[in-house]
Amino acid sequence: MFAVRTALRTQTSVASRGYATAAKAQSLKERLAELIPKEIENVKAVRAAHGHKSFGEVTVDQAYGGMRGIKGMIWEGSVLDSEEGIRFRGMTIPECQAALPTAEGGSEPLPEALFWLLVTGEVPTQEQVKGLSAEWAARATLPKFVEELIDRCPNTLHPMSQFSLAVTALNHDSAFAKAYAEGTHKRDYWKTTYEDSMDLLAKLPVVAARIYQNVYGNGKVAAIDPSKDWSANFATMLGYGDNASFVELMRLYMTLHSDHEGGNVSAHTGHLVGSALSDPFLSYAAALNGLAGPLHGLANQEVLRWIQKMQSQIGEDATDAQVEEYCWETLKTGVIPGYGHAVLRKTDPRYTSQREFALKHIPDDKLFKLVAQVYKIAPNVLLKAGKAKNPWPNVDSHSGVLLNAYGFSQQNYYTVLFGVSRALGVTAQLIWDRALGMPLERPKSFSTEAIKKMFADKA
Repeated sequence: MFAVRTALRTQTSVASRGYATAAKAQSLKERLAELIPKEIENVKAVRAAHGHKSFGEVTVDQAYGGMRGIKGMIWEGSVLDSEEGIRFRGMTIPECQAALPTAEGGSEPLPEALFWLLVTGEVPTQEQVKGLSAEWAARATLPKFVEELIDRCPNTLHPMSQFSLAVTALNHDSAFAKAYAEGTHKRDYWKTTYEDSMDLLAKLPVVAARIYQNVYGNGKVAAIDPSKDWSANFATMLGYGDNASFVELMRLYMTLHSDHEGGNVSAHTGHLVGSALSDPFLSYAAALNGLAGPLHGLANQEVLRWIQKMQSQIGEDATDAQVEEYCWETLKTGVIPGYGHAVLRKTDPRYTSQREFALKHIPDDKLFKLVAQVYKIAPNVLLKAGKAKNPWPNVDSHSGVLLNAYGFSQQNYYTVLFGVSRALGVTAQLIWDRALGMPLERPKSFSTEAIKKMFADKA
């Protein structure tokens, strides 16, 4: 949709706000300002040509089944293909890993680069990514009252509750809310939505790290290093910055979990709340509350617990036969966690990339070896049992085991990591929602009695 361009401009809009970025590289906001008018015309053309056409029939079962599979919203950043997995702006995960800039000495794509891709549809230059890293570092300082708010939370309050609370409080300084109250024109809504989104992304790791240190650490959070990238600073604030392999894991984790179409609970919630012109802080706080639900953000914890329980029962060096028997026993009372997906019909490419990371960095980890055994055995068990349309592993089959391998074992915190990452996709879409003037979302609902009447005279 967009052509790759690297035109150089002076970063006047960013510099005027006092943020340090690369001196020559065109800023993301400047590039976005060039792209928006073209995309508005593109959307007008698409609606003129196809607006009267049907996406497809909606069935009563879909209405009762959580609207699963209903085509009903626009999400620019990613599309999920049943065979190839997620595509970020048309690029597969392997393509992203090959094309997106990495940190010096690193091999995993930088989340900053992925965000640039999600927003513009373009692969950024190394210089542009460095500028984005520096800008996020410059925006990262938390208001004093937000620090105090987090510090006053009892360490028995779930980390996700603290996370949502703090993100909501960041609304205090919302540029969008202020501009809207002053009567700014709707054509300019995207500009302050962009500023709020950049502030949110910059501050999320600091909020998350403060919660982590208060609940699990010594209460002290390392200072942001303006020379480091987003993930490296986050890893340092968590206390793992000296472990280069863990820093690389954070870069990979944040990239892989950033976006997954718009229909998942956290993404859809952020979009829905944002459609009411709630600012990005309020919108993403709502998204985090959805992510905290057991059916959305806790899957990797459930997989890890299942793997650990299996290991405790059959041993660290179990045979394939023992693993297969354990899988069958699991199916007698439930499901094999981490296997199957609503859309995918092959192994999740996010699983594959994490597996490749493990083979490179932690090949001898006992839990990883068990995960590899399950990968070899579970699909055949599920096929024989007829339990799944897709018997292949998804992203959650691996992420918890990778974190645990580095001693990062605080499972109640895993969803917070997910929450930091998913903000990349949600904020990218919020910016475009405001740029394209997307309206208040308000689908039509029916009662059960209304459905009965609807079909009463139809054979």
